[in-house]
Amino acid sequence: MTTLTKVQPAPVIDEIARLLTEHYVFPEIAEQLTGVLQRRLAKGAYDVDGAEELARLVTADLQSVNNDQHLRLKHHADPVPPKQMEATLASIRRDFDTSLGGAPRVELLDGGIAVVELAPMLFPLDWAAEPLSAALTLASRAQALIVDLRGNRGGDPDTVAFICSYLLDERTHLNTMYWRDGERSEQSWSLPHVPGARFGGSKPLYVLSSDSTFSAAEELAYDLQQLGRAVVVGEPTRGGAHPCKGWTVHPHLEATVPTGRAINPVSGTNWEGTGVRPDVPCAAAESLDQAHALALARLAGDDRPSPSADRSVKSR
Repeated sequence: MTTLTKVQPAPVIDEIARLLTEHYVFPEIAEQLTGVLQRRLAKGAYDVDGAEELARLVTADLQSVNNDQHLRLKHHADPVPPKQMEATLASIRRDFDTSLGGAPRVELLDGGIAVVELAPMLFPLDWAAEPLSAALTLASRAQALIVDLRGNRGGDPDTVAFICSYLLDERTHLNTMYWRDGERSEQSWSLPHVPGARFGGSKPLYVLSSDSTFSAAEELAYDLQQLGRAVVVGEPTRGGAHPCKGWTVHPHLEATVPTGRAINPVSGTNWEGTGVRPDVPCAAAESLDQAHALALARLAGDDRPSPSADRSVKSR
């Protein structure tokens, strides 16, 4: 469905410029982007009929300076509520209700190796804790575990920490988030206790990735990889490490503006622009078979190099 209602671009651009100036994690780039948008507006580049086309044009311009994929003007076919983040929450709630809470697949493969697929998102923890706990507890008895993030487009950093807590033995510093608001840093740690049973920190663990894996799903892969806990198998991920908030700027348009950036305690950086680089590169469609074979070999005593042996390819 396409919204063809005529949009007056000036109020939309003015509001986006204000949001960038007040909230974007990189103030100097916000200033550059504001200039780009105002120049394009003055040239008539945004004089289009529909909100969907305006969203496409403005998103391209927002990403033109530093290719920040979290910086977007999103089009919604149905009118969206004005309250901050309400548009995004309404959209992802529909996905939550149709994906078994974000854990649509738990399967036992040959050799006692479990697969837990987490898709299409890592939903807000107050929604997702129960289904994720059930899936991870069920998989805890497996000899090895494959976490499938190939179709995961991101979500809640608190949910990342919750999942990691099932895959480690002790409380561990996972990530630090720098927030522009107040110029403050906030550490993320795994939990000392979890509902259900842990898979733990010693049995073989593999994470599947694709070029669709994004944002918080990338953090999950990156955190486990940098700790040397998991072997990442598949394709480089999309490369978005800046958590964002959404503001409704028109009945059919939502501006998402990153307000922070991730800093990994091991690498000192993040996966922005580079993606998470797999330890075992292969086509995403082949990654499950590859990980299964690696797990079988590991369980049979064919030791492979540690995923932490060369972090130079994973750090910027």
